[in-house]
Amino acid sequence: MDIHQILLKYWGHKSFRALQEDIINSALDGKDTLALLPTGGGKSICFQVPAMAKDGICIVVSPLIALMKDQVENLTKKNIKAVAIYSGMTRREIDITLDNCIYGNIKFLYVSPERLETDIFKERFKKMNVNFIAIDESHCISQWGYDFRPSYLNIANLREYLPANQAKKANIPFIALTATATPKVVIDIQEQLKFKAENVLQKSFERKNIAYAVLKEEDKKNRLLKILTTVKGTSVIYVRTRKKTKEIALFLLKNGISADYYHAGLSNKERALKQSNWINDVTRVIVSTNAFGMGIDKSNVRTVVHIDLPDSLEAYFQEAGRAGRDEKKAFAILLFEEADRIDLEQRIVNSFPEIDTIKQVYQALANFFQIPIGSALNESYSLNIIRFSEQYNLSTYSVYNCIKFLEKEGYLLLSESNYNASRVKIEINKDNLYEFQVKNNKFDLFIKTLLRSYAGLFENFTKIDEYEIAKRLKTTKDKVVKGLKYLNNLEIISYLEQTNQPQLTYLTERFDVRDISISAQHYLERKEIAIKKMESVIYFATTKHKCRSEILLHYFGEKDVYRCGVCDVCLERNKLNLSDVEFSSVSNQFKKLVQNDTFTTTEVIKKIEGIKEDKIIKVMQWLMDNDKLILNAENFLEWRK
Repeated sequence: MDIHQILLKYWGHKSFRALQEDIINSALDGKDTLALLPTGGGKSICFQVPAMAKDGICIVVSPLIALMKDQVENLTKKNIKAVAIYSGMTRREIDITLDNCIYGNIKFLYVSPERLETDIFKERFKKMNVNFIAIDESHCISQWGYDFRPSYLNIANLREYLPANQAKKANIPFIALTATATPKVVIDIQEQLKFKAENVLQKSFERKNIAYAVLKEEDKKNRLLKILTTVKGTSVIYVRTRKKTKEIALFLLKNGISADYYHAGLSNKERALKQSNWINDVTRVIVSTNAFGMGIDKSNVRTVVHIDLPDSLEAYFQEAGRAGRDEKKAFAILLFEEADRIDLEQRIVNSFPEIDTIKQVYQALANFFQIPIGSALNESYSLNIIRFSEQYNLSTYSVYNCIKFLEKEGYLLLSESNYNASRVKIEINKDNLYEFQVKNNKFDLFIKTLLRSYAGLFENFTKIDEYEIAKRLKTTKDKVVKGLKYLNNLEIISYLEQTNQPQLTYLTERFDVRDISISAQHYLERKEIAIKKMESVIYFATTKHKCRSEILLHYFGEKDVYRCGVCDVCLERNKLNLSDVEFSSVSNQFKKLVQNDTFTTTEVIKKIEGIKEDKIIKVMQWLMDNDKLILNAENFLEWRK
């Protein structure tokens, strides 16, 4: 089937967005391809369409369980067979899923990078008819990226796992995708994935319909209220803490604005309902931590407001980019006060606990889960981080940061809070099951109800709903769970009860804490990277003389960019009634003159050439108002870098 027919049949679109078709054709030509598309640019289609156009299965490496589940669900709704492997699944479930990828007609296998190095995956991968390997959020492969994951470094090994006698080995291209990569990261991604040739297809990160603004404000709640009253339509408000999501949402509700809050600590049912209400315009405003937004494609968001400073411009750009995907006018607003700078600096310090503290947490986790030395490789444990912290008299924030550092060193992986529905698989054949029903009449209706309610119970672990089964049997959920556990103990079925806790996965066997090696050099390098990213955020928030869009585009390596004309800085500039050429000419002359010599304001005005005096004065006043030109103690002008 032609790629345009595939797009129309499964996605209902008659044409591709800018650059999508080029990326798809590059992959179909067998070229390793790095695709840089801004948030909302349609990255998934860039690997899903070519995979549908070729025989075989596409392996999709993704770092977030929620994102994997969301994409699998969306593909399934389109009658495209897709599965995922993630922490919290049993070895049997993984075993069956991988078998289906070899012998079934699965088109997409979503897998976390940590699973790629397991023996079970490597052996089954060799038997799969793979057509593409897609790496989503590929900036995670680079230590210069804002969300480095060491397990991403193993992805290139997939090239070597297939037997050498399979000629197709050389024709399985990698499709790497990201919405946020600086020039350094772009080079690193291709090197780490061992691209056969450099091949980057990039759409400009410029979002002409988004007006960026940084508003200096101490009373953020009331400024937020003014923004939402002035700009109608759907909005996302990003805050740092779970407590603040509820606090801001209640404030908005009291002031007559339809709002709700969202964070990873809510149950799956609560999150699904809140998300659905917002997507379907039942709720106008969602107040959230950064847990909200991944995989959610709502085109008519008019405002994205950040109440707190983000940790990096990559994170800010991705979150702000959820505004205006319909290409109509939208606003990305950052509310800032001087105290925010101190908070961000402290957050960076706190995110690098002492090495001894990191080792202490590693030992405490082993004690908490009662894991002996040499075991637990690739095993997952449900972690209640608050209970753990209280038991060992540790700060929850410190524990979280210690685990994240152990993650960056490749020892552990902490997944987000993740709802896993209950699953059942029948472990005996149909004849033996019938015999059991005859001998155990009290379970006959129970088993018949299971079989009537869910297909595929003999072949796969199948998601079930205990409440639904209880309703059909006219009994209680507790009695259904008791019955399922009883059948599980008899080994008639395998029953995995639902969980809603973050999963802690051991990526290595559990070591004696004395054998835990944390490189002091790596520690300092990562701290330095985090500090540089923090400084970029502070520059973006505090500068008053440079176009916000220009700052972002320069950060992501774009050259020859022009001021947007609609951000808060540009709107102030526009009041001068000068062309960009005139303003740049005067500004550059000011800079050159005062950097190389000492002048008073009167003297320097006389030195400026080619522009009328009234315009020179306007530019000088603007530069002084925005702290680029300052008068020193001797009344001479200085240029501030």
